[in-house]
Amino acid sequence: MQKTVYNVSRETKANRLDAFISSESGLTRSHIQKLIKQELVTVNSHPEKAGYKIKEGDRIELIIPDEPEGILVPEDIPLDIIWEDKYIIVVNKPPHMVIYPAAGNKSGTLMNALISGCEKLSSIGAPLRPGIVHRLDKDTSGLIVIAKDDMAYYDLVKQFKNKEIEKQYLALLYGGLKTDRGEIKTAIGRSVSDRKKMSTKTRRGKEAITRFEVLQRFNSATLAKVRILTGRTHQIRVHFASVGHPVLGDKTYGKKTSLKLKQKTINFSRQMLHACSLKLSHPASGEILEFSAPLPEDMEKAIEEIFMKQNLS
Repeated sequence: MQKTVYNVSRETKANRLDAFISSESGLTRSHIQKLIKQELVTVNSHPEKAGYKIKEGDRIELIIPDEPEGILVPEDIPLDIIWEDKYIIVVNKPPHMVIYPAAGNKSGTLMNALISGCEKLSSIGAPLRPGIVHRLDKDTSGLIVIAKDDMAYYDLVKQFKNKEIEKQYLALLYGGLKTDRGEIKTAIGRSVSDRKKMSTKTRRGKEAITRFEVLQRFNSATLAKVRILTGRTHQIRVHFASVGHPVLGDKTYGKKTSLKLKQKTINFSRQMLHACSLKLSHPASGEILEFSAPLPEDMEKAIEEIFMKQNLS
């Protein structure tokens, strides 16, 4: 349990109790309002409502209870929301953000942010992953769709199962692909030598199909648009590593975390993989929706650096 005391001064710009605590603590107003309803906020030792008009000299006490395991804690984290209605929400996830809490990542996740800003998410997958129908790795940026009610959840799951949802990625790959277009069709399963990794060399693999189109070639790298027809864990990363062209920056598969160019070494802090487009049928209306997300700053900068060094060499 955490207890904090605030003394209202003349300089404060807030006039409501919930707004004042939110500005002082960094917690969302919706979270504060829940604590107020639980009488975990007092003003001059008395419970007050969220709309209480604070006055200079008021002594406000805030108690934040310890959260039990398995409970999502709302966090006021800004998100790049591409689309939202009462059925679905589509977010352009930044790199380095985990989708939902797990060992080693208890906070700062997409779910912590969504539970703070959304009044409702699908009950399926609760308590830690409500509405999640597909995933992006922590260090993969780009588009993800989340269901806000159960009907939408089941419909999206069906679309994924029937391969009706189209997902495309931009991948910056090591080396030069032999063809401008192609398909990698190799089963993927748990690695025999390392159970934490996926591999094409496995005893019990599942069918995996990855199609690609080269967009730009560099001396030591290739920018490709990639479409996956199946949704295996780490599919793009495993497939391209298996043919000798791992995703640059991938610390697990291929381990090409830097490029040595003339008089310059370019380092990659994460895998250069971005979910750039998503096409699906709206769960309620059936309307075909297409979403796109521009390259994140780190990928754009990496491509510019490689291009510049290539032209200078």
